[in-house]
Amino acid sequence: MNLSDVLLLGDPRLYEVCEPVQRHELPDLQPAIADMAAIVLEFRAKYGAGRAIAAPQIGLMKRLVVMNVERPVVFFNPELFDLSEEMMELWDDCMSFPNLLVKLRRHRRCKMRFMDADWQPQLWSLEDDLSELMQHEIDHLDGILATQRAVDERALKLVVRSIKQIEFRSTSIVSTK
Repeated sequence: MNLSDVLLLGDPRLYEVCEPVQRHELPDLQPAIADMAAIVLEFRAKYGAGRAIAAPQIGLMKRLVVMNVERPVVFFNPELFDLSEEMMELWDDCMSFPNLLVKLRRHRRCKMRFMDADWQPQLWSLEDDLSELMQHEIDHLDGILATQRAVDERALKLVVRSIKQIEFRSTSIVSTK
């Protein structure tokens, strides 16, 4: 599986709500997890952006996200809570519509609980870029695309990307296990 297998805007599967991952499914999900981590790198090489991917973007309707910034990190059944009242407005992108930016609002801070690759419960405090990223990915698990969160009808922008135009943003992670 590679970048050409990522579902694109308009595919009805992107609007479906995903099922939770069960522990006994972990061995069978390993190939998909490896593919997802590789797709993030492939997207980054082609577009100069890309930090994570949600399972439904490859047609796997499970509550699974793979982030690949410094190394692959797997999130099973992630849930957000304690979302801040403070919002931030940004132009969001997505692997499912790589040449489209969507202006939307996201919570500046939130907390996330999930099961890690070893099926251990984790609790992370997220802010800024990482908060925005995980809100985006968890929206995918709930069948919601960034286009549905646009601030208004003029909040869409077509872009032609080149690696020279985009500076890759590194994110920091705060774990509060």
